[in-house]
Amino acid sequence: MSLARQAAIAACLCTLACAAQAQAPHTHEHSFSDAEKWAHSFDDPERDKWQKPHEVIMALALKPGDLVADIGSGTGYFSMRLANFVPRGRVYGVDLEPEMVRYLAARAQKAGAKNVTAIAGKADRPNLPRKVDVVLMVDVFHHIADRSQYFRNLKASLKPGARVAIIDFNQTSSMGPPVAERVPVAKVKEELAAAGYAVAAEHAFLPDQYYVVFTAR
Repeated sequence: MSLARQAAIAACLCTLACAAQAQAPHTHEHSFSDAEKWAHSFDDPERDKWQKPHEVIMALALKPGDLVADIGSGTGYFSMRLANFVPRGRVYGVDLEPEMVRYLAARAQKAGAKNVTAIAGKADRPNLPRKVDVVLMVDVFHHIADRSQYFRNLKASLKPGARVAIIDFNQTSSMGPPVAERVPVAKVKEELAAAGYAVAAEHAFLPDQYYVVFTAR
């Protein structure tokens, strides 16, 4: 792996961690006040090679009128892409960092993406204005401090039959957070089951991350 790619990945991961909907205490040590600067790393085309955003979204089988929540949206890497798949629906890009929320709102306005709404989330819930059909959480799960409470609260924002897609780094990936900080996919399933969710689908095409879709029971 080239040094340039390593630097891009490191910056991207740091961003995703700190822009996540619910942050662990240590993530507050980082400053993301300059979203414009961070966007160069977050949206670097190099990320597409391993994140496979088009394949990720296609696997969600979205309907044109779906309401989608991109929790931990950062500068909108997934939010802006999702908007193209729900032309009659809406994408809620949820983030805790106020600067990221402002950045996404401005980015959507500039791009004419009228179906993207930037939302200031809360640490224990996404703070969505409407119930959604799909929730996407990319590299966020392992940063949620109280996952039991968060996912129980999340149910109030889900339509009947809604899906929650969780993508995070697997134990064998050469990138991502230290292995000790990663949550194995078996643990994800265990915790979501305890919070009242069932596995609906699982995809294995991402080289460094697991991708599991849940529905609330």
